[in-house]
Formats: sequence, C-alpha cells, structure tokens
Amino acid sequence: MAEWLYEDGIGEARAILIESGRLIEARVELPGLRAGTVTRGRLRAERRVELAGGGEALLDGPARVSEGAELTVRINREAIPEPGRAKLARATASTDAPVAGPDLLTRMRSTALPIRICHPHETDRFEELGWSEVIEEARTGEIAFAGGALRMAVTPAMTVFDVDGSLPVDQLAVAAAGAAARAIVRHDIGGSIGIDFPTLSGRGARQAVADAIDAALPQPFERTALNGFGFMQIIRRRTRASIPELIAADPAGAELRAELRRIERVPPPAPDTHMMSAPLLRRLARSPEWVEELHRRTGGRTQFVERR
Repeated sequence: MAEWLYEDGIGEARAILIESGRLIEARVELPGLRAGTVTRGRLRAERRVELAGGGEALLDGPARVSEGAELTVRINREAIPEPGRAKLARATASTDAPVAGPDLLTRMRSTALPIRICHPHETDRFEELGWSEVIEEARTGEIAFAGGALRMAVTPAMTVFDVDGSLPVDQLAVAAAGAAARAIVRHDIGGSIGIDFPTLSGRGARQAVADAIDAALPQPFERTALNGFGFMQIIRRRTRASIPELIAADPAGAELRAELRRIERVPPPAPDTHMMSAPLLRRLARSPEWVEELHRRTGGRTQFVERR
C-alpha cells in the first residue's frame, strides 16, 4: 500500500510517497505564499496586485475594480523562482474570505493515504529510499534508466528531457518514455514539458512511445503526438515550482538545507563547530533563522566556520 513520509525540516518541509518499497513522488515546500491562499490586495498597473501580506501577483480574468482599488484574490499558481528573477504568482478575483492556502502536510492528508511523520532521532527512511539520489537528479539533471539516460534541463519556457542510450532506437524511445514519465511525477514537474526522443521512422514506433507515456503518466495532462523529429510536448497543471526549479533558483540554499538536515541528525551532543565552504557560509548569513532553529532543535550552539 502507498504511504507518505513527511519531515518538517529546517528551511523546508519535505515528503516522499512510497509504494511497494519504492519512492514514487518527492516533494519540497519552502516558506512563502501558497496556492489556494485568499488574500486582500490592491490593483496596480499592468494587472499586478500588491498583496496585503507582501509581494505581488498577476491577475488573470476580469478585475471588477479600477486601478488603485482594493480587491480580494485567490492565488492559483505560486511564484516560480528563476535565476535572476521570479515569475510572479498568478491570481483571480475572489469573493471568498481570506484564508491561508494548504501547506504540504495538509495536501498530503487530502490524499487519504497514511502519513508517517519522520523525526531526526529515528532511522533515516528518506535516505534508505533514495532521497539524496532524487535531489542529485534534480541538481544535475542526470537521470539513468536501464539501457539509457535522460538529461533534464530547466528553462524559463519549459522543462526539457533529452534521451541518450545504447539500446536500438525503438526500444530506447519506449524505455525513455517510461523513465521520463516517472521523473515528471517524482520531481513534481508541471507546466510545459518537452521530450526529445531519437528520430523514429515508423508510425507504429512513434505510437508505441505515445502509449508508453499514456500508461506511465497519471492524468490529467495533454500531449502532442511524437513528431517526425522525435519531439513530444506535454502540458500538466502547474500550481507550484518543481524540485529542479527550486534547486536551480537557489543551489546554495538547497545544499545548505541538506547540510543542516545532516547536522540535525547527528546524535547528541550537538557539534561545537561545523566547517562549511565560503559560499554556504554566505548563504547561511542570509537565513540566520535557520541557525536559530537548528540550535532550538539540537540544544547546542554550533558555530559555523570556513573550510580551508
């Protein structure tokens, strides 16, 4: 039976869905404005809404108010982080009362599957089931499967998978289709997705690839047929950033949160000092609350020094 594992981490919440001992889905949630939030705001130029709690959103659909007026909006898509800038959250006008959107744990509970809350003093089930491997996939874009590999790249327009391998091209394309579909689910990838398969000559071979995608990727989604150049586009509902997008936008932050996770799991007493690279120390200086939370959880006063 499928089961969720959940960790309330420092700087992030994380979860994995396991079934028959295999990691099927991974989730990372950072603090911030969540999809489903209903909040007050003020309409500004270019359909931007200045939100009461801080930040902005782009308004979709009719505004029903003039520029400068207050209104209530529902956040339908969270802000999407990108290196150098972020895509604003997207919202629609609402008549509902203000409310915070559901967090990761609440969304897991809505699936009606059992949930196991994992703690640092327990056996590291996340690692046993391949958590670090998933994060490494998201960081490097390298995803291996039997007979081949995918190279995943995050772009502002779409997430793209390139296929390579040693199998005969028809077999390689079908195997890659299943691997790409599983990766899409595993990394919570939504929006526009492109897969560049080997060029296939026959209609039957192209249909076999399409059938493999349909069998492995849960609905709802839309896709094109596999064209003569081996390219297929998939569109999935997108309400938040994928794990690869979160890591690409702040790689030092992701590495630092992983490091804090390891420190938190060290048996007491907490270490007096911990060495880190200069980039991680600079990133830590931007989030002093993470150190405060580590001290609260471990009961120690770990000092961070530069590794030389």
